Parts: sequence; C-alpha cells; structure tokens
Amino acid sequence: MALEFAEHQREGVDILALKGRITVGEVTPVRDKITALLAAGQKQIVLDLQHVDYIDSTGLGNLVISYTQVKNAGGALKLLNLNKRNVELLALTRLHTVFEVFAEETDAVNSFFPDREIKHFDILSFVQHHEEAEAET
Repeated sequence: MALEFAEHQREGVDILALKGRITVGEVTPVRDKITALLAAGQKQIVLDLQHVDYIDSTGLGNLVISYTQVKNAGGALKLLNLNKRNVELLALTRLHTVFEVFAEETDAVNSFFPDREIKHFDILSFVQHHEEAEAET
C-alpha cells in the first residue's frame, strides 16, 4: 500500500495526516511536501501518524532528516497520534528525546504558541501502560 497523506491547516500550523507505511520506497512524497511547505514559508508542521502502521529504518531516518531540515529553516516538526509500535520504536532508538510527541491535535497545535497550556505526551508511561494491559490479557 502506497503511503498517502492529507493536509489541513489549523491556526497556521500545517498538519500532514499520513496513512500507510513509512518505508524505503514511500518517504519521498512526504519529504517533497515538507520541502514545498518550507519554500512557501510554512515552518510549523505536525505529522499525524495515527494511520501509520509501520516505520522501517529508512523511514525513521527520513523523519529525522525532515526534522533537521525544518529545524534548520527555523521551524519545528512534531509528531502526533503514534501507535504502540511506533512509540516503542522511538523509545528504542531514543528519538523520543528529539521529537516532541503529542496524543491530541489541540496540544500539538498549542505547542507552537508559548502562552498556551499543553499536555505533553509521556512516552514511558504510555509504554508501561500498554505492557501492563498486555500482561493482564
């Protein structure tokens, strides 16, 4: 299944909702879109990964490249709605210390505005909660 994405904007923040797999052959359209957004002056970007079921090492590397590209342009790239597997991948690679991760779109958008209250995503609590739930079943 080819990686698909839909874009919408909320309060000046571009949100790219991805669907599919972020793998070696599927990352170019997302990187091209991020490059186009930066060229248009859009530097506040959120990747909604709710419908991304798999990220391979090349896909993860490209997310880091995109993060660096946006940061070097004076912007920020944040992640939203990661599933358990992708949260574990970020924790395993220690990239949870690089990316800001959010569970709610409102919090992701609000994170671009310093005067707004946001609820940060606690990645370690998320993993522990899912491990406990699996142990009970």
